[in-house]
Amino acid sequence: MSEIAVRRLIEMFDAISSDIGAERDRLSELDGAIGDADHGITMAIGFSAVTSELARTDASSAELSSVMTAAASAFLNAVGASTGPLYATAFRRAAQALEGCDALDLGTCALLVQSIASGIRERGKGQRGDKTMLDVWLPAADAAAQAIAAGKPADAFWADVTAAAQNGANATRSMVATKGRAARLGERSLGHMDPGAASAVLIIGAMARTLR
Repeated sequence: MSEIAVRRLIEMFDAISSDIGAERDRLSELDGAIGDADHGITMAIGFSAVTSELARTDASSAELSSVMTAAASAFLNAVGASTGPLYATAFRRAAQALEGCDALDLGTCALLVQSIASGIRERGKGQRGDKTMLDVWLPAADAAAQAIAAGKPADAFWADVTAAAQNGANATRSMVATKGRAARLGERSLGHMDPGAASAVLIIGAMARTLR
């Protein structure tokens, strides 16, 4: 069971890398409106490094937690900008949460989403409403917890999580940025979707597609 779960987790990162790569230019355009116009490039580099690292993984002997640890190190080594430490911390928290888990059932998937959200919040010292990726990850984590509590099946679980993520990203258009370079724009950041929120939607969508 563990080998199958490890392979699915590696496939998840492959899907994330593919989706981020396909949307790289759009993400950078979003960033160009309120930041440095490099978010798509940065994220593509980071997840490409992750997939390259995980391609060397022996799924028969690896564990879910070790996959997440390897992903954290690879992303951080490849991405020196603020996004690097954020997702590296997120993946390390996920590694800790998945310690001892050998299957990607819905409870473990919920734990994965929640621990990533917690890691980003811990590292970034942010909250909902700051116009950041947390406006996607925190609602997604809440939706995951609520779906588990309600005993929803996989399709409904992931539908709730992805809907919460997309709604969170859409909501950033009506927010004034308070974190990062976008905060320097003040009211001028209104009307623009946060690029980190947009990339978080892509990540969660790829997770849903591969883990459901």
